[in-house]
Amino acid sequence: MAHTSRILVGRDAELEELSSLLGVAAHPGGRPTSGVHVLLSGDAGVGKTRLLLELTDRVESAGWQVYVGHCLDLGESALPYLPFSELLDRLASDLPELVEQVGRAYPDLGRLQPVRRVLGATAPETGDADRIQLFEGVHALLEAVAAQTPLLLIVEDVHWADQSTRDLLTFLFTRPLSGPVAIVASYRTDDLHRRHPLRRQVAEWSRLQWVSRVGIGPLGDDDVRTLVAALDPAATEQETVDIVARAEGNAFFVEELVGAVSGPDRWVPDELADVLLVRLDRLDESVRDLVRTASAAGRKVTHPLLAAVTELSDDALDAALRQAVESHVLVAGDGDYWFRHALLGEAVYDDLLPGQRVRLHARYVAALGSGSAPGTAAELARHARLAHDLDTALSASIRAGDEAAAIGGPEEAAMHLEYALQLLADPQRPLPDGESPVRVAEATVEALLAAGHTERAVRVAQEALERLPDGSASERARLLTAQAVSLGILDHTQYDAVSVSTEAVATSEQAEPALRARVLANHTQILSWVDRQEEAEQFGLEALAMAERHNLPRIASAVVTTLSSADRSRTSPERFRAMMPAAIKRAVASGNIGAELQARFILARSYQDEADWPAAERAFTEVVTRGAQLGRPWAPYAFEARHQLAWVYYVAGRWSEALALLEIAVPGAPALPYAALDSIRLSIRQARGETVPLRIHRSQWEVDGIVAVFAAATEIRGSSTPAAVLQAYDDVMDALNRAWNPGFAAGLRIAATTLGRLAEVITGPVERDWLAAVIDRLVADAVHAVRHQPEQWGPEGQAWEARLRAEELRLRRLLDPAAVADTELIEAWRAAERAFTTFGHVHELALVRATYADMLRATGDLDAARALADQARSAARALGARPLLTTLGEVSGAAAPSDAASVVALTTREREILALVADGRSNGEIGKQLFISTKTVSVHVSNILAKLGASSRTEAAAIARRQGLVESGLRPR
Repeated sequence: MAHTSRILVGRDAELEELSSLLGVAAHPGGRPTSGVHVLLSGDAGVGKTRLLLELTDRVESAGWQVYVGHCLDLGESALPYLPFSELLDRLASDLPELVEQVGRAYPDLGRLQPVRRVLGATAPETGDADRIQLFEGVHALLEAVAAQTPLLLIVEDVHWADQSTRDLLTFLFTRPLSGPVAIVASYRTDDLHRRHPLRRQVAEWSRLQWVSRVGIGPLGDDDVRTLVAALDPAATEQETVDIVARAEGNAFFVEELVGAVSGPDRWVPDELADVLLVRLDRLDESVRDLVRTASAAGRKVTHPLLAAVTELSDDALDAALRQAVESHVLVAGDGDYWFRHALLGEAVYDDLLPGQRVRLHARYVAALGSGSAPGTAAELARHARLAHDLDTALSASIRAGDEAAAIGGPEEAAMHLEYALQLLADPQRPLPDGESPVRVAEATVEALLAAGHTERAVRVAQEALERLPDGSASERARLLTAQAVSLGILDHTQYDAVSVSTEAVATSEQAEPALRARVLANHTQILSWVDRQEEAEQFGLEALAMAERHNLPRIASAVVTTLSSADRSRTSPERFRAMMPAAIKRAVASGNIGAELQARFILARSYQDEADWPAAERAFTEVVTRGAQLGRPWAPYAFEARHQLAWVYYVAGRWSEALALLEIAVPGAPALPYAALDSIRLSIRQARGETVPLRIHRSQWEVDGIVAVFAAATEIRGSSTPAAVLQAYDDVMDALNRAWNPGFAAGLRIAATTLGRLAEVITGPVERDWLAAVIDRLVADAVHAVRHQPEQWGPEGQAWEARLRAEELRLRRLLDPAAVADTELIEAWRAAERAFTTFGHVHELALVRATYADMLRATGDLDAARALADQARSAARALGARPLLTTLGEVSGAAAPSDAASVVALTTREREILALVADGRSNGEIGKQLFISTKTVSVHVSNILAKLGASSRTEAAAIARRQGLVESGLRPR
C-alpha cells in the first residue's frame, strides 16, 4: 500500500510566504518580482521537496514556466555545474531554437550540455573555459526563456553542490535579472556541519537584499497526526502516538514510519535505518537486487545505465522498477530514477556487504567503459576506484580532472588529478595513450594553485621531480618551473624559488619555444617577487620577444603584466596606473587568468600604498569579484585581494563588512589562506572584547609573514605579563627574520605594538636596567627596519614610526618620570595622533587618542584630555570596541556610562533585532520572525551588546529603553 499524502500538511504559511516573495498570487495572472530569489532550508525529510511541488503547481497554474535542476551526492565524482547541465538539457529539448540562438552568442555555454560531458564524446577544447562567458551565457539563457513567460528555476539539494555550481549561483544572485525570473535554491540545514562550504556561501547570499530565506521547521504534533491519518486511515491511536513521538515533526520520518507499521506486521522499529530497510524486505527479491544496484550509483541513476548494469530483460526491468516506484522506494523522472529520500539510498548502500559493493561498482565500470550506457568520466573514476579497478580509475581520473579544469572547476580538478598521481606512484601502472606523468603533475600543480593549495602544489612538484627518471631535459624543466612558481608564492627564505627557477632556465635552453618562453616568463615573475628588477627586465624582454615571435599570446600577456608591475617602484603612481589598464586588457584578451588577477591586484595595491581607501576598496573588490566569478577565490592574487580588502575594511572601521568578507575562511579551507584571513578576524574579535586563542596559526608564520604580523599582534595584545609579551615579540621576530630576512617593514609596527603593551601590563615595580635594555633593543629593531625602507614611504609607515617614538617615550617616562619632559612626551603623542589621522586607521587612531588623552591628563591639560577621550569613545562605540570603552572610562576620570548620553549608531537590522530582544524574544524566535538564521541573529546580538557596552541582553534592553531606541517598537531616528 502506498503511504504518501496528496495534500500539503502544515505548510500553508510557508507556501504563502514563498508565493508572496516571488510575486505570484494563488490565482492565475500573478507575475514574479523581477530578480527576487529564495533560499529554502530545512532538515532532511522535513518537506522541502513536497513544498516545492506545491509551489510548482501554483506557479504553473498562473502561467509560469518551471525548470528544476538537482545537485546530487556523487561523492568524489564532483561533476561541475550538474544542475545547470540538467537545465540546459531540458531547455534544449523544449526550446531548441532559443538555446541555439543564445549558444551562438555564448559558445562556452555548450560545455554544459550533457552530450558534451559523456564518455566517448569529443574532448573539451584545450584551455580553461571563459567562466564569465559561461556564467553570462546561463544568465542570458534565463532572460531569453523568461522573455516568453515568467520563469521559476528551482535548484534542489544545494548542500551537495560543487564549488563551481555555488559560484554560478552567486553570479546569478548578484547579477540583476531584468526579466521575470525567480530562483529558489533548497538545501539541508542538518547537513551543514561547521566545515561545510555552503555555510559561508549561504551567509554571503543572505546579505543580498534581493535574496530571502525561508526556513522549514518540524511539523507540530497536530500536523503529524493529520499527516498520519491522511497516509493511513487505519492507523491505531497507539501507532499514531508512537509515530508522533518518534518522527520529531519530520514528514519523511512520518511517511517511513507509517509505511513500516502498515501491513500484517505493523511493527515500529527502534532505529530509522531499520525502518528504511523494512521497506526493502517487502519487495520481491529481483526488486531488492535492483534497488541495491541503484544504491551503488548514488542518489540518481539513468535508465540506460541501470538497464546495462542489471542485465535484466526490458520487461523484467520495467516490472521491478514499477514495484520499486509504487512502493515509494524509487521515484521515476524523465529517463532516470532516484531514491525518494537520500537517507533511504544511503541505508540501502550501507547494508551491502563489502564484496557486494565491489562487484556492483565493477558492473558500473563495465557498462560505462564499454559505452553501453552514457556517463561522465567523473562517474567512471568513482566506480573504478570503488571496484578496485585502478587502471581504469587512473585514465578516468585524468580525464575527469582535465574536464573540470576546462570548465573552471579547480577544486574538483585538483581532487581527480591528485588521485591520478597517487596511482602513478606505481611505476607498473599503464598510462593512457598520449599521456605522461609530467603532464599530469603539471596539471595538478596548476589546479592546486588555482584552488589556493600552494603548499600541496609544492609537494606535488617535488614528488614528481623525485620520481622523474633520467631522460628528457624538457620534462625536468617543466616540473622545475612549476615548482619554482609554487615556491615563489610562499614566504620563507628556505623556499629558494630563484635557484629552482634558475635551474629551470638552464635546463630549458634546448627546449621547444613554447616551453622555453614559459620558463623565462615564470623566471621573470619570480625575480620581480624578490625585487631583482633589472634581472627580471632582462629575462622578461627575452621571454616577450620569443612569445611574440612564436605567437604565444598568453605568455606574452604574463610578461607584460610582470614588467608593468615592476615599473610600479620606478615611476610615478599616476603613470603606473595609466599603464595598467592596457596590461589587464591584454591578459583578458589572451585568456591568461593569472596575469589578469596579478595586474588588477598590483593596481589595487598602488592605491592602498597611498592610503586612498575608496580607490583601493574599489580595485580590490574587482579582484575579489573576478576571482570568485572565475571559480578561483583561493588562487594567487584573488585570495591576497580578499585579504587586503578585509584589511581595508578593518582599517576603515567597517568591521561588520570585514567579518562578512572573512566568512569564506572556515576550517577545511586551504591552510595558508585560512590562517591569513582568520588572523584579521581574530584582531577584530579581540578588539571587540571577545576571548580569542592567542598561540594560533604559528605553523604558517614562516610560510607567509602576513599571518605572523596579524596573529602576533593579537598574541602580544592578549598577553598579560611582560615576559609573555616579550616572548611573543621574540617568536614573531625570529620567524619573520627567517621568512623575510632582517629589516622588514612590519618590524616597526610589531615593535611599537610591543612597547605599548609593555606600558599597559607593567603595573608595579620593575627592574630598571632590564626594562631599559628591553626598550633599547626594541627601538633598535625598529630603526633597523626603517633604514631598509624607501626614504619617502607611505602614510602607514609614517604613522607607525610616529607611534614608535610616542610609545618609547611613554615607557621611558614610566621607567623614570624625570627622564622625559612633558613637552617632549605631548609632542610625540600629538605627532602620532596626526599621523594616524592621515593614515585613517579608525581603531588605532582611537587607541592613540585614548593614550594621548591619558598623557594630557597626567600633565594637567584636562580640557584637551576630555575632548580627545570623547573622540576616542565615539569611535569605540561605533566599532563596538568594549576594551577601549573600559579604558576610556578611566581616562576621563570616571567610568564611561553604559547608557551613554549620545544615541548609539545601530544599523536598521540591529534596531529591529534590538526591539525584539527588548520584547523578550529568543534568538530562534527572532530568526523565524525576520527570516534569518539563528546564527545570524546571534552575531547581530553580539554586535549590539558591544555597541551599547552591555554585558547581557537584559542590560541592553534597559539601555535601549533609556536611550529611546525602543518602546513598544523602534523609535524613528
